[in-house]
Amino acid sequence: MSHALKTISVQLLRSNNVEAVNIGLRASSTWWSNVQMGPPDVILGITEAYKRDTDPKKVNLGVGAYRDDEGKPYILPSVRKAEEILHSKALNHEYAPIGGEATYTDAVAKLAFGEDSPVFQNKSNCTVQTISGTGALRLGLEFITKHYAKAKEVWMPAPTWGNHPQICNTLSLPHKKYRYFDPKTNGFDLNGALEDICQIPEGSIILLHACAHNPTGVDPKKEEWHQLSAAIKERKLFPFFDMAYQGFATGDVDNDAYALRYFVNEGHQVMLAQSFAKNMGLYGERAGALTLLCGDEESAAKVMSQVKIMVRVMYSNPPLYGARIVQEILGNPELKQQWLCDVKHMADRIISMRTQLRAGIEGAGNKQPWQHITDQIGMFCFTGLKPDQVERLTKDFHIYLTKDGRISVAGISSKNVDYVAEAIHKVTS
Repeated sequence: MSHALKTISVQLLRSNNVEAVNIGLRASSTWWSNVQMGPPDVILGITEAYKRDTDPKKVNLGVGAYRDDEGKPYILPSVRKAEEILHSKALNHEYAPIGGEATYTDAVAKLAFGEDSPVFQNKSNCTVQTISGTGALRLGLEFITKHYAKAKEVWMPAPTWGNHPQICNTLSLPHKKYRYFDPKTNGFDLNGALEDICQIPEGSIILLHACAHNPTGVDPKKEEWHQLSAAIKERKLFPFFDMAYQGFATGDVDNDAYALRYFVNEGHQVMLAQSFAKNMGLYGERAGALTLLCGDEESAAKVMSQVKIMVRVMYSNPPLYGARIVQEILGNPELKQQWLCDVKHMADRIISMRTQLRAGIEGAGNKQPWQHITDQIGMFCFTGLKPDQVERLTKDFHIYLTKDGRISVAGISSKNVDYVAEAIHKVTS
């Protein structure tokens, strides 16, 4: 074949290949043409709008992560020390066990239930490491869909964290709401909750926030937890606790675990999701745990075998680094004491900002009741602001928050608390 013919053949081949690729691309593009655009994330939208704002007084009260008084991410001193210790050990990066290291799962379970809990005497707990609290919730709820023998229906407080119903939807797990927040008082609706709980079908799963309820910041008092426990036991409901803020609510890890431990002492076989994103500032490390109380050691072993099968096909093995930090802190008495001081420092700053914000609004002469700001607890606060007032806060004062009036108190600092208080006073007067 002549050189000219070879050149033409090559050109034709290339042309045909390009056309074939183009045809393939046009055909494959139809494979996903049925996918609809998902709704934007609300918090992400608030953050993006905040970033675009050039006003020097702008304030972001939508972020769901702790910030120091300078408005910057906070790395706990105990975490820094744990990282230094880990670095000095020159550890490898081999796979973790499917359920996580036993020293980790033992330490986090004891932090939640208490060192002397009867749970550990009869070895009735199945505890596995998870991908933070969200992973624990997903794993626990999926376990329910596969192995729970009674009514597969989840009842959640109204309102609740947005991921709770979303996970249920993904698993096709029916969910409903029981009354929790009272918009008239901006507090806990005990009577409404009890009335609804007493109507929940026997055997249903009831979701409970152990402390620092998200998004309202409203927690039942101890005597109210007692009434809830009695009603839940009477209806033979299965309690699933979500505990993402142990220590972060009051600054006392034992006090924040009160509801969980009370339920266990009252004979409830609970399920528990834990997270160390907030109370150790390990947001991106995704260290969490799921615990199922099983009644006896044999049942716990059976449950563990099934949970491990689920983990194996979901993500195979949990991540190491965040769990190692948690393990180092909880397993080192000196470091644990430092962490307890660190988490109290964060909680105290939040409590202080609540006090100053309320004082600033009331000091401006506002006639509406604002006691709920200091009655509520944890990172989030349901201010009681209406959507039009929220819109005005953003438009006129460059203060960003969700339309339901929820604010992240962590976004308030000594530098902006007076400005925020003045703005809230003006939009509510």
